[in-house]
Amino acid sequence: MGFSLHVALSHEVAEIAMRYPIAGLVAFIVACVGIFRVTVLTLSYFAVLFNLFLLPGASLKKYGAGKGAWVVITGASDGIGKEYAYQLAARGFNVGLVSRTESKLLALKEEIESKYKVEARVLAMDVSTDSSSNYQALAEFVEGLKVTVLINNVGMSHSIPTPFLETSDRELRDIITINNIATLKFTQIVVPRILKNIDKNAVAKRGLVLTMGSFAGLTPTPLLATYSGSKAFLQAWNNAMARELEPQGVDCQLVLSYLVTSAMSKIRRTSAMIPNPNQFVKSAIHSIGRRVGAQDRYATTTPYWSHALLHWLLENSIGVWSRLLISINYNMHVDIRKRALRKAEKLK
Repeated sequence: MGFSLHVALSHEVAEIAMRYPIAGLVAFIVACVGIFRVTVLTLSYFAVLFNLFLLPGASLKKYGAGKGAWVVITGASDGIGKEYAYQLAARGFNVGLVSRTESKLLALKEEIESKYKVEARVLAMDVSTDSSSNYQALAEFVEGLKVTVLINNVGMSHSIPTPFLETSDRELRDIITINNIATLKFTQIVVPRILKNIDKNAVAKRGLVLTMGSFAGLTPTPLLATYSGSKAFLQAWNNAMARELEPQGVDCQLVLSYLVTSAMSKIRRTSAMIPNPNQFVKSAIHSIGRRVGAQDRYATTTPYWSHALLHWLLENSIGVWSRLLISINYNMHVDIRKRALRKAEKLK
């Protein structure tokens, strides 16, 4: 039946082409473009599935796993940063833990050294201060360490969804300072150390920089405008830097996430669309060097399976910059803001 229909349509197109040469040419071009587009989309979709469910996990040996190499993790005391520390220590990396609360860092250091038999060091700092003393302390912290991996995880969002014109000066500045300025400064300090270690080929063949992105940076997110802009900035910065560092032996990748249970998201219950930090980090490490759901984006991965499928669908249907998607985001965050304000009112 399908074959007969195909033959009939082919004859129809051929007949139109003979009667109307220009229209036939246009129809032929449109058909070719359509076939090409469908083929590309099909291959892209199967590439997502292949990366998610068939390919084995990425090997970390080229980055020095089990060979005395160090990974520096910012925002390491909670959530996703803490999970990176656990899971990379389990793979044989020594871990440098950077975060604000020293007591949490020391407890994490003791746990990691006891459980995974690797070395851990801690550095407590408040990155929102944008202090030169902080950056000097970090430079001294990594001096002499065989650092081959940097995890740029530190980040901050709005306390609740807030219109941009009502965003406080303090919150605005803290978001930009923590998400952008601190991330850039940390990278400028740590990557030269990575380059020295891989040049000597003492512990690793290549270096790695993973930077945490967000769907809020993938698509403009009203009522989280400053946070959304800060994450979009990281996308462009990461991709530019990735091309600069690739020939020098350092792989850079932006790691995109939708919602994850954490203190920042204020979500506690997991679901198919909302993994916990353990599940998300496991997928992120598994997909190092692969785009997974971010098929159209260089040096970017959307690693968790449901996030990957959602990213691919949005990118290839309504578009991540479409008015429709931005309106959906707006309505969703208006509702979240109303509920947060009602909750705050009850607690008064």
